[in-house]
Amino acid sequence: MSISSVLSADAVDNAIKDCQAPDSFSPKKFFQLCGLAKKSPQDVNKVFGILDNDASGFIEEEELKFFLQRFCPGARVLTDKETKAFLKAADGDSDGRIGAQEFQALVLS
Repeated sequence: MSISSVLSADAVDNAIKDCQAPDSFSPKKFFQLCGLAKKSPQDVNKVFGILDNDASGFIEEEELKFFLQRFCPGARVLTDKETKAFLKAADGDSDGRIGAQEFQALVLS
């Protein structure tokens, strides 16, 4: 399974271009631009599975740093500030990682 099986390449490229500058990444805006915010909960869960690189059932801080690269291999790494802000926005139970339900809630809210 790949991101392109859920999202169009053009939409992903557009979202990546919008946050090329360091500290310009906004999860909510990214999900809107790439089209994920308009997808079904099932599609959001498919993307979560792709982002959960170690298949632990959670997206940990280390995986979040490479979030953009999971959408486009040539994309930049998130800054520490962006990574921590993303984690804070999505980690509803404050366990230091993002579960599938937390990810879905952030994307679809």
